[in-house]
Amino acid sequence: MRSAYDRPPEDLTARARIRDAALVEFAERGFKGATMKAVADAAGVSVGLVQHHFGSKEGLREACDAHVRATMLGAAGHVQDGAEITPEFIRGMYEANELSVRYLARALVEGSPVAAAMFDEGAEAAERFFTENWPDEFPPDEAKVRERAAVMAAMHLSTIVLHQHLSRRFGIDALHRTNLARLGMAMFDVYAHMGQWIASEPGSQVRQAVTDHHTKEHPLD
Repeated sequence: MRSAYDRPPEDLTARARIRDAALVEFAERGFKGATMKAVADAAGVSVGLVQHHFGSKEGLREACDAHVRATMLGAAGHVQDGAEITPEFIRGMYEANELSVRYLARALVEGSPVAAAMFDEGAEAAERFFTENWPDEFPPDEAKVRERAAVMAAMHLSTIVLHQHLSRRFGIDALHRTNLARLGMAMFDVYAHMGQWIASEPGSQVRQAVTDHHTKEHPLD
């Protein structure tokens, strides 16, 4: 029997084992391609037991959506609340999130309800980040804040959507729980060094040119 990305099935209840198997099947085959039988086989249970717990494939997807939102937003909320972030917390977050991240990668491509909700909630969190840290430059409810926050959410989620290309370039499975930190470290370095470049003379020139072009095209903004 295949376990869900190396998670020991004996550590899970039957319902959780089915859900995790469904996360894998949906991530690999998409909602249309996944079947109840494939989920049951992966979880080592009967199709009847899957139906008993979740009713239908749609019910199974709803349970997966709820789990993904709770897992990923719970971790994000812990960070945003200013709680102490330790290496142990980061390790646990990556271990808990691997299945959810893979599921979300496919959901973002397919355009599922949970993908839209996660994007919106990520963008809203980015809005709060901008307005709380730079209130003079990013007043609440301005279009500028919404646009910057949406771009930030898209930049972060694009590393999930494009994970196959990242894995090819990294030479590893970028979404494996032992490698997720490499994505985070790469993003930190990109932000830090791009910030330095944008503050430099060449970066300032490019930014000013883009600003001037936008002003000419949209003089009322």
